[in-house]
Amino acid sequence: MTIKIIGAGFGRTATKSLKAALEQLGFGPCYHMIELHQNSERLSYWQEAAATGGTDWNALFEGYNACVDWPAAHYWRELAEFYPDAKILLSVRSAESWVKSIQSTIFKSLRTYPDMQPGIHRDRSVMNYEIIAKRTFYERLDDTDYLIAAFNNHTAEVQRSIAPERLLTYDGAQGWEPLSKFLDVAIPDEPYPFTNTTADFQKRAQERAQELTGTTGSIN
Repeated sequence: MTIKIIGAGFGRTATKSLKAALEQLGFGPCYHMIELHQNSERLSYWQEAAATGGTDWNALFEGYNACVDWPAAHYWRELAEFYPDAKILLSVRSAESWVKSIQSTIFKSLRTYPDMQPGIHRDRSVMNYEIIAKRTFYERLDDTDYLIAAFNNHTAEVQRSIAPERLLTYDGAQGWEPLSKFLDVAIPDEPYPFTNTTADFQKRAQERAQELTGTTGSIN
């Protein structure tokens, strides 16, 4: 088993829905950040990647056919080169709606790590902060204009760097048709899976924060 599909889109571009869709289309398991939350045994690989820019990608993704969302999406260039036969999925949405979503979800969650007790959960959060907040957005998490530009520049860079026949720029609102055509599989009879709304994310993050810190504060 090897990675056949690499997600290059930022988090909060319907990547959890995309994970479910890819698995429904037969390209699972699909690695998503939620995998890291549920099973941290491969955290050391991400820590190595954060420190050096690379790791043993085959060991990290052993048992997976696809990857979407951060932290994998940060390494789309490295992964595209390492898995030359993999197709690249660039998940997108309007930059303005993305900023609103990410500022009320992932960015708030990233900032909770200083309150965590030492241990695997804090280590994971520190790694995520390093890759997402520092290296992707240079800690300008409240600068809306900068974030919009960063999102649009990322989209343009992926489109410029990946051969057109290898790349699909995809908005989950488009549903099954472009995704199924790109992957050369039949369109399922079931509706496209839409999951992980802002409210869903906030609820999970709040529950996780309460569990790890013993606090009852809201991230809303």
